[in-house]
Amino acid sequence: MTESAQQPPSADRARPRGARQHRAVDPPQPSADRNDPPATSERPAPGRRGPARSAEEAYDQLRQEIYRGELMPNERLIEIELATRLQVSRAVVRTVLVRLGQDGLVVLTPNRGAHVRLVTEEEAVEILQVRAVLEALTARQAALHATAREIAGIRRILDRMARKLDSDDLLGYSEGNAKLHAAIIAAARHETAARMIAGLRAQLVRFQYRTILVPGRPNRSFEEHTAIVEAIAARDPDAAEAAMRQHLGHVESTLARTTTAIRRRSGRPDPTRPG
Repeated sequence: MTESAQQPPSADRARPRGARQHRAVDPPQPSADRNDPPATSERPAPGRRGPARSAEEAYDQLRQEIYRGELMPNERLIEIELATRLQVSRAVVRTVLVRLGQDGLVVLTPNRGAHVRLVTEEEAVEILQVRAVLEALTARQAALHATAREIAGIRRILDRMARKLDSDDLLGYSEGNAKLHAAIIAAARHETAARMIAGLRAQLVRFQYRTILVPGRPNRSFEEHTAIVEAIAARDPDAAEAAMRQHLGHVESTLARTTTAIRRRSGRPDPTRPG
């Protein structure tokens, strides 16, 4: 993906003798963007790997950082900082931000730059409703198309989730939850559903961990995931579809109740009411 940074050969040694006094009139190197900072300002530190990333790779990385919550809702996205970190030009960064804006993950404001889009509680509930339909389809397709190796991998993820739950690592459990859903979607071999689900899930980062922190929810969540996995392993598409729909329906209702509780607390009608 990247290449080791190497210093170019000395310009003085590369030119014939007597050419050194003409260095100032050498033609400038072409640049992807006239507004880019000099190449030396984006060159990584000695010993680090040099710039070799494509626009597609930069897009994938930023998208994943938004999805994982490394870039938080409303966080500003500064072109020159992203260009240095991603090891691409600012022109590439602008292209990536436009694509993320089309995905609904980033908001671009003229003369003010870009920031990560904030999803409201109401929209999060709607997204879960749509996900329930799409992921129910992928669970059905996984029951029909998953290989024995894929099913074994799904079971291993579920086992790791159980260990996270036993150690009360709820955030680790939630990360395993995301991996389990991703494995089921991959086993479904339904590219259109996978693409649509990816766009919806990436917008839910603000609410990613909220429902799993609700008292009583972790154990119930694990039971729901177990039912999904067992139905897929049994090659029962009807049961797999129903189990996934039920699971995401419970996530939706839990989020809706939590959101209502937070809203009520913010209005302080009853500060003792549980969330």
